[in-house]
Amino acid sequence: MAPQSDHLGEQAADEPVKLLAIRETPLSLDEVFRAVGDDAAGGTALFVGTVRNHDGGADVDALGYSCHPHAEAELRRVADKVVADYPVRALAAVHRVGELRVGDLAVVVAVSCPHRAEAFEACRKLIDDLKHEVPIWKHQRFSDGTEEWVGAC
Repeated sequence: MAPQSDHLGEQAADEPVKLLAIRETPLSLDEVFRAVGDDAAGGTALFVGTVRNHDGGADVDALGYSCHPHAEAELRRVADKVVADYPVRALAAVHRVGELRVGDLAVVVAVSCPHRAEAFEACRKLIDDLKHEVPIWKHQRFSDGTEEWVGAC
């Protein structure tokens, strides 16, 4: 992280969590990018997760995401932890649930910080913790007729 400064622009914003959602509707890169706009941010990192046509050497035909009723609360907890660990000016995260096709956006997260290194680190922490800690499960259906749940305990 960059050295601390007394300038307010170098500090985390008072209310940096701008957008958190789990939705059945298509996701928008523009919406997420706009949500993290901040004049004091010198770096904005954005991650987009898309549905790919393969996994583990098998062809994926379709998949669906489902979530626990408290998934948004867990998403908030993950976001709050990132905000506590980095000088975040603005943060946004949206995840799709329901049936998705190859190429659809499954998750979009973005973080803006005073400097690029902080933005990259915070964005990576956000997506990694979201994937590991928020109870969202993926049900993949393969072209050979098999299927698999990912993330379900």
